[in-house]
Amino acid sequence: MQVSLENTSNLARRMTVSIPADRLSSVIDNRLRDMASKANLKGFRKGKVPTKVIEQRYGQQVRSEAFGELVRASFDQAVRQENVRLAGQPNIQAEPTDAENEIRYTATFEIVPEFGAIDVAQLQIERAHAQVQDSDIDNMIETLRQQRRTWVPVSRAAQAGDLVAVETFASTATARVPEQGAEKGATVIGSGVMFPELEAQLSGMLAGDVREVDVAFPEDWRVPALAGQSAKVSITAGQVSEPDMPEIDEAFVKSFGVKSGKLEVFRNEVRSNLERELKGMMMSRLRSEVASKLVAAYSHVELPVGLIEAEAQGLARNATEQARQQGNAEYTAGTEQFANAARNRVAAGLLVGEIARQNGLKLDFNRVKETLSLIASTYEEPKQVIELYRNDPNLMSGLQNRVMEEQVIDWVAERAQANEQELSFTEAMRPV
Repeated sequence: MQVSLENTSNLARRMTVSIPADRLSSVIDNRLRDMASKANLKGFRKGKVPTKVIEQRYGQQVRSEAFGELVRASFDQAVRQENVRLAGQPNIQAEPTDAENEIRYTATFEIVPEFGAIDVAQLQIERAHAQVQDSDIDNMIETLRQQRRTWVPVSRAAQAGDLVAVETFASTATARVPEQGAEKGATVIGSGVMFPELEAQLSGMLAGDVREVDVAFPEDWRVPALAGQSAKVSITAGQVSEPDMPEIDEAFVKSFGVKSGKLEVFRNEVRSNLERELKGMMMSRLRSEVASKLVAAYSHVELPVGLIEAEAQGLARNATEQARQQGNAEYTAGTEQFANAARNRVAAGLLVGEIARQNGLKLDFNRVKETLSLIASTYEEPKQVIELYRNDPNLMSGLQNRVMEEQVIDWVAERAQANEQELSFTEAMRPV
């Protein structure tokens, strides 16, 4: 096997690999013989099918598979031989050759940049701490009461906390939204679901009352016809209902799966759930903090363009899918709006990998098992979730990558210069 490596830019490489043709012939022959020994074709005894018959039927498929197998194996060998570290997937193209006894292909790819020796002891990070307090448990139980509330119709004017049925339509200088009739829905006053200027009008309204309000919609408003427009919005109040909150009694406690119905047991379970959520959020905060400080410290390092583009495309796809799940079927996110986020994510991923390589950090499989058990515990059938991960290589690979990243983050955080910060549970749970 002959290998030539060319630098096409600082991080881009072109590798040409030449392989003796008989290596491919050998792989093909072995595959055909193996298929012949196992084939069960009409007119032949099992395992007695002539190789030529197999070749006539499956030759093209076998050649294609054998060529792919040979390319993958030889490319891996060439990468090791040339001591290059790939960033992303290579683009491999077969090349014509005048030599009948030779197969040639070209692989173009980017490599991992040189970060030099990474001294994490010089890193300055903010390390947050938080604990679950009794008041946090009280707040969560109150939230659960809110979720279990029922609504009782009333004949009085609407007030904060009431559920109000509403019908709305908007008129601009050039359009009416909707073109006919009105949009129907319901909202709880104080929930912030409606546009603020519209929700504010609901207080004091009786069923059947109509109000009009002038609204200046923002440029990014979800309804294209109203985005950036000034409109007169008509609001008609329908049924007004007040909440009927459940008592925190034995029946309420049992409804959450606490068989004993004891409040103390319920509070302990709530505490455990909050502590699990807090642990995950604190890890997320720490990961974000360490990653951002690492990225900032190595912002001068050139990064693989292909990786950044692929990451931006992935972020755009996710944003588009999320918007469409929320009912905005016409929205399509552009990659340009995710360029900075993509660069930061690529930089963080490469730096985490480089730190692991430089310091010989290995995946802790016990930690993988613990993380999987934690994930599974949030589902009704934990055993099924565990089996799903074990039988899906992509899911398991994603989990292992996550755990490895967490290991590196922990390792860095232990050695970096840290400013300790105390947060309340509410502060700690805010998205970072």
